[in-house]
Amino acid sequence: MARLSSDDLDAVQVLDHLVRRAVVMEASDIHIEPRRDTLRVRYRIDGVMVSQGQLPIDVAPSLTTRVKVLARMDMTERRMPQDGQFSLEFGTTNLVHLRASTFPGIHGETLVLRVLMGHQVLPIARLGMSDDDVEGVSRLVTRSSGLIIVCGPTGSGKTSTLYSMLQVMNTAERSVVTLEDPIEVEFPDITQGQTNVRQGFTFAAGLRAILRQDPDVILVGEMRDPETAQIALQASLTGHLVLTTLHTSDAVETMMRLVDLGVEPWIVANSLLAVIGQRLVRVICESCAKPYELPNEITGEDDRVILPKGTRLMRAAGCPRCHQTGYRGRLGLFELLELDDDLRDLVKTRATKRAYADAVRAVGLVPLREVGLLRAKAGVTSLEEVLRVT
Repeated sequence: MARLSSDDLDAVQVLDHLVRRAVVMEASDIHIEPRRDTLRVRYRIDGVMVSQGQLPIDVAPSLTTRVKVLARMDMTERRMPQDGQFSLEFGTTNLVHLRASTFPGIHGETLVLRVLMGHQVLPIARLGMSDDDVEGVSRLVTRSSGLIIVCGPTGSGKTSTLYSMLQVMNTAERSVVTLEDPIEVEFPDITQGQTNVRQGFTFAAGLRAILRQDPDVILVGEMRDPETAQIALQASLTGHLVLTTLHTSDAVETMMRLVDLGVEPWIVANSLLAVIGQRLVRVICESCAKPYELPNEITGEDDRVILPKGTRLMRAAGCPRCHQTGYRGRLGLFELLELDDDLRDLVKTRATKRAYADAVRAVGLVPLREVGLLRAKAGVTSLEEVLRVT
């Protein structure tokens, strides 16, 4: 993006241009960051920050005010963080939903806009799961009760996986109610609710209200606190199928975290159906990828050789088609752990992490890093990308 003079800039035009460009480049977030004498613009593309140039610092106040007006924030408040949502319409068919957040910094308010593109819900088979995992998840969502957790760090695609699971449910014959923050995709056949902490509409309060709505399936955007976890687990024991996410690194840590949240181990053991661990890796650009031979072998967690020395891999280079990043699009890495009687016994006895690790290895769970290394071997992504996310 070329640097323009402040005389040429209008806040409305600048915002429209930034959002249009973000949509074209398939960015998930727009970062507008004031510095001492300039306004830095960066996009998050495929999970990585990419610089988009600079704007004159003079345009910062009017641009911030424009966003605040659209998102119904307080225009006079510059010392406290604020957030809101708004939509921009381009032409007759393109409607872009944005979630705005301001944060007061030393040189002014930083703006971050999350681009919410509702049409990007993918079928489960296209998320990146193996055929066995697709079959397993499709079977799990037909269960009448129990808890299914999707885990991973922020930005690993957990919500997208939950949305894909909703797509394979028979929502015409089941009452499905969600509690989200925020609602990123609208589904015509289900009831969706959005939390509002300012009004006391928290995840815990919303979950209690949902239980009075006679639901069959409950989707809770995130288990953020012990109270929400307790209610969700109790609901899964009383005839409801509960889908939710947790910020944990893998299936083993998820089982341990649930107990650490203060939930009785026997409740966790009896209610938890499965844990889906996931990460997102960038797909290597076919137009500029360069082949090379692996100089040293790569081993897995149990010291087995996953990629022998000399394995042919692909390295990201960068070209105009991929905006010089070397990657185009992202794909999920998944591990699906369905609990059996042995694992439930471990949960009840508050087992150690080593005991859990031995048990999940015995049932044949392939760790996320190993899944990623095999993707790199197939030329889908790069070794560097797998090591970055796992």
